Amino acid sequence: MGMTRTNWAGNVTFGASRVARPADLDRLQAEVAAAERLRVVGAGHSFNRIADTTGVLLDLSGLAPEIEVDTSAARVRITGGLRYGDIVRVLDRAGFALPNLPSLPHVTVAGAIATGTHGSGNANRGLAASVHELELVTASGELVTVARGTPDFAAAVVSLGRLGVVHALTLDLEPAFEIAQTAYVGVDLDAAVERLEDVLAAAYSVSMFTDWRRGGRTQVWAKQRTDEPALPQQWLGGQRADRPQHPLPDGDSQAATEQLGAPGPWYARLPHFRLEFTPSDGHELQSEFFVRRADGPAAVRAMADLGPALAPVLQVAEVRSVVADEFWLSPVSGRDSVALHFTWILDEPAVRRAVAEVEAALAPFEPRPHWAKVFTMPGSTVRQRYPQLADFAALAARWDPKGVFGNDWLDGILEVR
Repeated sequence: MGMTRTNWAGNVTFGASRVARPADLDRLQAEVAAAERLRVVGAGHSFNRIADTTGVLLDLSGLAPEIEVDTSAARVRITGGLRYGDIVRVLDRAGFALPNLPSLPHVTVAGAIATGTHGSGNANRGLAASVHELELVTASGELVTVARGTPDFAAAVVSLGRLGVVHALTLDLEPAFEIAQTAYVGVDLDAAVERLEDVLAAAYSVSMFTDWRRGGRTQVWAKQRTDEPALPQQWLGGQRADRPQHPLPDGDSQAATEQLGAPGPWYARLPHFRLEFTPSDGHELQSEFFVRRADGPAAVRAMADLGPALAPVLQVAEVRSVVADEFWLSPVSGRDSVALHFTWILDEPAVRRAVAEVEAALAPFEPRPHWAKVFTMPGSTVRQRYPQLADFAALAARWDPKGVFGNDWLDGILEVR
């Protein structure tokens, strides 16, 4: 029986013949083994057809939630359907933390990791860097374990769902810590661009929100560990906000995590938004591009020059930094990066035109696109930006010779045959 299901933004209607929500590992393995085509959908927080399929759309939220903290090893094992918001309080009560979190605690851990999603920080790697071990159901229905230090680990962590279904994963932890978040408003965009390296290094995690218009609205959110030096009252032509802020001028600040310098647990400050609030109503599209950190100031300056052209379709942009990792398909693989994120209005034709302009302006810096967001560059260009993409495609062909986990959109980029 056919059914309609869309992604979070509603711009993609999945072509699946049915949605399966297995309740345990046995049923999960049976679903995978029987499928001719199958993709996993997490929180649906993708903005292109990466999760689409003409076969079975697999929803892991029906699996019994398992959160097993190993205090002696400082690790946690979780099942694949869990969101960050489902696990962080459990970790904190046990005295542990993850070093970084996504902007939204509403996304699934497995889905965020598989697509190379990240937080921010000049000394922080992306979310995938916390993975110690993956338990994957392969196309034959077999359960295999891929651990750090074993063959294929660097390929399997950020795998775009192309090698198998993540039934469970084990993450490395660190001792729990506290963060105080301060928002600066009225920031001068040109001043922030000129001092971009200092801005992104000013605290444990830093985000600059801007509309890319000189004289427009620019904020800097600094998330400091409580053992870091205090930040000044005035900075970059702006000053500390005296009331809570939202990245959007008309956004509900109650949805944002606590600010005004009040210390709190890591999980309640590192995301931008609270789990108990819906951060927006989904009427948006998103794009993100990663450039080398050394190219960050020039890339940001190029976006400021493009600001007037983007204004009709841009809601807000965000600038962050991420440390390089070793994962083949990670957007920061092998290079410390500055990430340029764009939240657009929900008008796909207009947004795609704007994204093409962004890609053209960033072309000298060899940008890598976020796998789950809107981009227009052809597969041939994407393949040039990921040096090990051909190796990954060959691995996917070996692990999944019948292409169960493929789809036209993804395999067109990867050139998996």
